Amino acid sequence: MPGRSSSNSGSTGFISFSNIESALSSLKNFQNCINTWMDTASSVALDLVETQTEVSSEYSMDKAMVEFVMMDRELNHYVKAVQSMINHVKEERPENIPDLKLLVEKKFLALQNKNSDADFQNNEKFVQFKQQLEELKKQYGLQADRGAEGTEGVDEDMIVTQSQTNFICPITQLEMKKPVKNKVCGHIYEEEAIVRMIESKHKRKKKACCPKIGCSHTDVRMSDLVQEEALRRAIESHHKKKHRESE
Repeated sequence: MPGRSSSNSGSTGFISFSNIESALSSLKNFQNCINTWMDTASSVALDLVETQTEVSSEYSMDKAMVEFVMMDRELNHYVKAVQSMINHVKEERPENIPDLKLLVEKKFLALQNKNSDADFQNNEKFVQFKQQLEELKKQYGLQADRGAEGTEGVDEDMIVTQSQTNFICPITQLEMKKPVKNKVCGHIYEEEAIVRMIESKHKRKKKACCPKIGCSHTDVRMSDLVQEEALRRAIESHHKKKHRESE
């Protein structure tokens, strides 16, 4: 049994969890790998939309993201189960060493039995992936199903013109280069401008209000900001198109 000494006394005082805790640390590092894979899949999916590649390729990225979320959830549950077992033994200090593997399995299965579709909505990277995918489709005038009626003959210039107002930062009133989205209220700003505003307010011991007129969010924090990759791509695409037309 991992962590049990060679002593046959059966006392829990001889249990060392150092090896188990070291293994948990490695599992947590693997979670970082999953996050990296999710970022890569998200970037590839946005590339596919941008180049208007076949929807089957885009769908494969969607499936990959679902697999990564499930993998991350299962890993989280296993880490929690092991941690629960360690805490239980340390707190209870039973006279005889319990079946540690069985304790972990029971806790893990209990957590797995609570799995639901709502878990996907609680995964920040998955939610961001879906939102950015839909946003980029809107910027290009694409439907979720490219074969749907009404997608043919769409005036791209009209779509870009309509969306250009989204390119302007509410702080600088200039076109954004590196837009970030506020997870709380959904408004978008130039990253440098909003970061500078938050830092300035915090130095004066004040809260930073969302600069979008009419927004009720009165405490914008750095942790609220996420990269708005879809809009950044749309802005770049718009500039590339203008450059091609001017040549």
